[in-house]
Amino acid sequence: MAWRYLRGAEGRAGEGRGFLRFITYVSIGGVAVGVAALLLALAIVRGFSSEIEEKITGFGAHVQVRSLLGEPLEKTDSLRGQLAALDHVQKVAPVVEQLVILRHSRNQIDGVALWGTRTPPGYLRQRVTAGRFAFAADSAGHPGAVVGAALARRLGLSVGDVVTIFSMPEGAAADAAVNSGQSGGLTSEPSAMQAPRVKQFHINGIFETSLADFDDLYVFTGIDATRDLTSTGANKATRLDLTLDRVARADSVAAQIQEQFDFPVNAATIYQVFSGLFAWVNLQESITPLVIGVIILVAAFNIISTLLMLMVEKTREMGVLRSLGASGKGIQRLFVGLGLLIGTVGTALGAFLALALGLLQKRYEIIPLPAEAYYMTTAPVELRLLDFVLVSVVAVLLCAAASYVPARAAARLDPVRAIQFR
Repeated sequence: MAWRYLRGAEGRAGEGRGFLRFITYVSIGGVAVGVAALLLALAIVRGFSSEIEEKITGFGAHVQVRSLLGEPLEKTDSLRGQLAALDHVQKVAPVVEQLVILRHSRNQIDGVALWGTRTPPGYLRQRVTAGRFAFAADSAGHPGAVVGAALARRLGLSVGDVVTIFSMPEGAAADAAVNSGQSGGLTSEPSAMQAPRVKQFHINGIFETSLADFDDLYVFTGIDATRDLTSTGANKATRLDLTLDRVARADSVAAQIQEQFDFPVNAATIYQVFSGLFAWVNLQESITPLVIGVIILVAAFNIISTLLMLMVEKTREMGVLRSLGASGKGIQRLFVGLGLLIGTVGTALGAFLALALGLLQKRYEIIPLPAEAYYMTTAPVELRLLDFVLVSVVAVLLCAAASYVPARAAARLDPVRAIQFR
């Protein structure tokens, strides 16, 4: 019966019902737009979170173990064995990291972060834009290195180039990095008074993650070459990177390390190391559904006006139904059914629209983004079945709740006055 009433509202436009039909379509369209907007917003926010998490963990694993004294960890072979024995730990990789100065030519010098590791991060292997992610030495014996795309563009680096890296005394490389950022590049070689250690590297590849802080700063190479350049002992490391079976276990594993290992060993999750970045993502996840959810709420209230107009249009028919024995509860259920029908149709259309647009974005990357602001070149989309189910259920329930007001009004109509209504 609800469907027949709705069809009656859509039909016979010549009898003055064209506006009611238009309002009905607007109500359905409002629900559809609200549902589609919320689902797409959730998909994009989920995509941002997953993409950034993948990129960050690709660099820093899930848990980082360092010394609270700010010095390299000692006896790392023994420490690695103990950490690897912990539950959920799949891999423990030593990393030697230090700020250094890289020179390509006399006027192309900059402060960079040298990252020495045994095994190149798997994520970065997939982000190579030129050459390959390998640390093999060239024919002249220069160790291989891989640099970020932004750094390569700034210094004019290409695959096959040989660069010179200076390991400066503590604090000098950091000052160089600051000075280069202020002046656009260093203009002189490091002073001999600083007694730097020097080593030449061969550029084997260039990577690009769209994370400006990484593409602009990091140079990856083998851990042995880094130890040699920085005078780090063979059994020492700046930190140990732990890869877990699930990143969700990072907090519990870090807490376990804090309990089992004495000072100065300290464990920090990837979320703590990059807390500012993840706080930005969490803020988007919290606010976006609330803001766009208002659209669905407004669309649901539009149903009130639609059903009130339908009630006025059908007053005489409802009076006849009441005189024939229909109860007020029956009339109330009829109007709630109309609200459910409008909500269900609008929700179904909105879910379909969100799915179609989401798949188009995943396939064709229609929406570009500035990498320096959003850490990626296109809006990522992660469509989740649970989001579709929850949003659809909430939208339909809101529409049903909104229809309760006109339904109560219709149920209280006096049959005699309703039949006489014109």
